Amino acid sequence: MADPAPTRIREPEIDAETAADGTRTVRLGGAWDIRALEVRARALGGELARFAARDAWDLSGVQRLDHVGALLLWRAWARKRPDLIRMAPAHELFFENLAHADGEARSAPRRSLLDPLAALGSRAIGVWGHLVRIVRLAGQVVLDGAWVIANPSRGPWRELSATIYRAGAQALPITALVGFLIGIVLSYLSAEQLRTFGAGIYVINIVGIGIIRELGPVLAAILVAGRSGSAITAQLGVMRVTEELDALRVMGIPAGIRLILPKVVGLAIAVPLLVVWTSAIALIGAMLAARLELDISFALFLQTLPVAVPTANLWLALVKGAVFGALIALTACHYGLRIRPNTESLGAGTTQSVVTAITIVLIVDSLFAVAFSHIGLELRG
Repeated sequence: MADPAPTRIREPEIDAETAADGTRTVRLGGAWDIRALEVRARALGGELARFAARDAWDLSGVQRLDHVGALLLWRAWARKRPDLIRMAPAHELFFENLAHADGEARSAPRRSLLDPLAALGSRAIGVWGHLVRIVRLAGQVVLDGAWVIANPSRGPWRELSATIYRAGAQALPITALVGFLIGIVLSYLSAEQLRTFGAGIYVINIVGIGIIRELGPVLAAILVAGRSGSAITAQLGVMRVTEELDALRVMGIPAGIRLILPKVVGLAIAVPLLVVWTSAIALIGAMLAARLELDISFALFLQTLPVAVPTANLWLALVKGAVFGALIALTACHYGLRIRPNTESLGAGTTQSVVTAITIVLIVDSLFAVAFSHIGLELRG
């Protein structure tokens, strides 16, 4: 028995019929897809405009329909589904999607001149929420630290030593390289300016104060925030994704003592040591540049440096390093614990952690500069 002949696909057809009671029925037939409409879309759109959504529409004769044909009909209906309509169930989805899209567009809030102010307020509320949570986390770290002091045998000493090693010892090469280059640049630029006034010897004052008091702590903190802060956030985030944090809670193991406290204390110890290391390497680079540009010997540089830079600057740098380290760890832990169990949130949380930590370091450094502006800046030579 021979197979029946395939149904022939017809061109788009429009037929209108008016009943005795005045009701008009618009019947469509043929193919209403992009292949059939690419040439006749404008003409058919003008023909459909003669009818209205209040008419009865019969789409049961439509052989093929896609989003292009559905959109052409949707516009002819003034973006409103007719009350009387017949169509194949497979074609319903196209018009449901168009109605849903129009509903979302109509429900979108209108823009006004106060939108930037509202966005600023929303961001401020978000920043305040993060600040409150970080302070709350810091309070929990203090309580956990008191518990460890009361129970030293159960303290996370292995985790603490691992944090100091990863954030401190493994960061020595990169901090040395950056510090050395910054010392050369700062000394070279200062020497070029001081040579004009015949005051080349004061390059030791400028470089000493700048590196020991400001650049050393800030450089070390920024490098730690980008290197160790991101690692801490990623570690806690992966533990959140793999549900390890939930497993610790179920087993009764305090995550604050085992995960957060060692990182905060470890960075508070490691960053001041990195500050001393970075500042020392930066001063070596500054000595080299001063020797090449101003012919200042290494011996003269080392003899003048303690006189030009009061010891208070070194103690201030160490305090800054401890504060920066604790803040970086708290920020990294805060964002790590907020990560949702998906990879997209992990990447976004790590980025936000690094940016926020660096911003906090710069803000706190400016507060230190204002609060201790009268300490360690006496003019010596």
